[in-house]
Amino acid sequence: MRWDIFCKVIDNHGDVGVCWRLACGLATQGETVRLWIDDPSALAWMAPRGFEGVTVIAWTQEAADRHADTQPAPDVLIEAFGCEPAPSVIARYAAGARRGATKRGWINLEYLSAEPYVERLHGLPSPVFRGPGDGLTKHFFYPGFTAATGGVLREPDLLACRERFDRGAWLAQQGIAWQGERLASLFCYEPAALSDLIAQLEQSASPTRLLVTAGRAAAALPPGPARRGALSISWLPHLPQTDYDRLLWACDLNFVRGEDSLVRALWAGAPFVWQIYPQDDDAHHMKLDAFLAWAQAPRSLHDFHHLWNGMGAGTLPFLDDATLASWRAAALAARARLLAQDDLLTRLRRFVAQKS
Repeated sequence: MRWDIFCKVIDNHGDVGVCWRLACGLATQGETVRLWIDDPSALAWMAPRGFEGVTVIAWTQEAADRHADTQPAPDVLIEAFGCEPAPSVIARYAAGARRGATKRGWINLEYLSAEPYVERLHGLPSPVFRGPGDGLTKHFFYPGFTAATGGVLREPDLLACRERFDRGAWLAQQGIAWQGERLASLFCYEPAALSDLIAQLEQSASPTRLLVTAGRAAAALPPGPARRGALSISWLPHLPQTDYDRLLWACDLNFVRGEDSLVRALWAGAPFVWQIYPQDDDAHHMKLDAFLAWAQAPRSLHDFHHLWNGMGAGTLPFLDDATLASWRAAALAARARLLAQDDLLTRLRRFVAQKS
């Protein structure tokens, strides 16, 4: 089938990252995918070699009108994260749907959450009453962490690749001079507690190498030399998605942000701290607490998340071996619960087949 995925960039790593993984997963299953993105610039480094079966289209009105006039209509229309697809593409899709041509589905792919409403709303219809899609029905598809939701993305061979991963060889390929010290990755916005984390790592009895991702994390890091007490810092270039996954596999502790890297941290099975995308009304506080409850986070991990996300004041829990061991156990248990469920792509294709 032909799938059109529409994405408007808010956080260009997370939004594009999720849509690109979804598009590649569909193409791997033999589907033909057009990925419409209003700002595809991040794909230049995130996916420099592209992917067979996935066509990326810079989403402009002109491009949408041209494709609507010259290209086949999609069989499945996905609006990612509440964006409204191009009207001309909707009109072409709707014309085919009204004729009953092939199988058709219109999916509103929502944000990932562990909050209770996700199970209630997942799969519900959303009738369209105006515009070029008038008379058709969308369906909500909510990613989530339980069997009653849309699940999370996972490649069929992901865990096998994880098991074969050679940390030392990968680090050497990246030019990172690893001497056996603890490794931590930093992918964040601008957490107020970052200075406290750096001070703790500098004063630790155990050496740590912090691998800092390009962009906002690097800009947020307090200025200083590459070696600061027990802390050594390596600044990374922008990494393709596949290498970012391997960065998480290589590290003993991962600081991640947004939606896509949270899921990848879960699959990595190492201790992690999530900086959730901040919202003006602090709705992200409830979302974070719902996730921590699902993850059965130990108290130290719960408290660290609250401080890292600006939900209170205090001193960050100390990252000693016992603390990280309890975090690792929680991460592995959460991963095991997800592995016992179908992945998002399997559920999505089954859902579309049932609704068509």
